[in-house]
Amino acid sequence: MIEIENVKYKIIEEYKDGYDETAFKEKYTDYFEPYDYIIGDWSYGKLRLKGFCNRLNKICNKINDIKFKDDYIKNLCSYECRYFILEKVRDVNSK
Repeated sequence: MIEIENVKYKIIEEYKDGYDETAFKEKYTDYFEPYDYIIGDWSYGKLRLKGFCNRLNKICNKINDIKFKDDYIKNLCSYECRYFILEKVRDVNSK
C-alpha cells in the first residue's frame, strides 16, 4: 500500500521494477487526486505520470479511460520502458 497526501494506492501492475517510491513521491501532485489510476513510465531516466479513470468517473474520456492503458503504454511510452500502474484505494465508508 502506498499513501501520499492522504490518498492510498496499490500497485496493480509493474514492469521491469518500474515503481520507485522516492521518484513517485517527488513527482506526485494533487492534480492526480481525481483520477482512479496513475501510470508511471520511465523515459531517458525521468519518471512521467499520467492519470487514468474508470468509466464511472465523471472526468473519464477516451484519452484517460483505463481500458486504453495498453494502447498508451505501447504507443506513447518509450519502447520496453519500465512502468507501473497504481490504483486508488477507496475507503469503503466513503461515498
